[in-house]
Amino acid sequence: MGRLEGKTAFITGAASGIGRATALLFAREGARVVAADISGAGAEQTADRIGPNALAVTLDVAGEPQWEQAMRRAVDRFGRLDILCNIAGIGRGGSIEDVTLEDWNAMLAVNLTGTMLGCKHGVRTIKSTGGSGAIVNVSSVGGLVGIADIAGYCASKGGVTILTKSVALHCAQRGYPIRCVSVHPTYVDTEMLDPVAAAMGSRSELLARMARQVPMGRVATADDIARTILFAASDDAIMIDGSSLIVDGAQLAGPPSAHFE
Repeated sequence: MGRLEGKTAFITGAASGIGRATALLFAREGARVVAADISGAGAEQTADRIGPNALAVTLDVAGEPQWEQAMRRAVDRFGRLDILCNIAGIGRGGSIEDVTLEDWNAMLAVNLTGTMLGCKHGVRTIKSTGGSGAIVNVSSVGGLVGIADIAGYCASKGGVTILTKSVALHCAQRGYPIRCVSVHPTYVDTEMLDPVAAAMGSRSELLARMARQVPMGRVATADDIARTILFAASDDAIMIDGSSLIVDGAQLAGPPSAHFE
């Protein structure tokens, strides 16, 4: 306990799923938390669960004026910023033949442009307020390998992977006390799966199918990923910078053995 004592953390996507789990975990570890989400009501619910050490802000991550306003509110309330977690994201299906331009643009706007703006304003705010810590960007296993039926999602998350390395180098070469790390989950059982489960007609069958693709035999939980984000943001990871932390249950380790019985 207390790994983030005295730190202020700004977390996007905090109304649900990985973002909410991360906000709650950071608060238990001593951080003051800015819970940001496009759903203002959802952000308020997360902040209410934390208590007086939390601030809820409504934020469309693809809009730069909203980032500027959110940063001002965070500093006005807590005086500094140390950690920024870019967790907000969306997923839309479609192969390269099937993906619509609307879905492609939406994923790039939220997943990649939103993360870029978070890095831009996170670095500026941490630096200007005398903070020190990390920017943690949630990518995906789909940001490291291609997946045929989610081409746009993979492209957006692949961009996050390389953006993270560029931000890490920028901060390191200028002597800023800011690391930048990407986290790459496998399938995660969150609200993001709801539309797919509804289309399939059975959430349990969807999770079973996904679990069969993970050698450890299950999909991840939001708390599984939140604990990795906590590690990346804390001083426990003080020399981890520009790296990809893979949380995939051995999914990317290699193909299943042809000799396994």
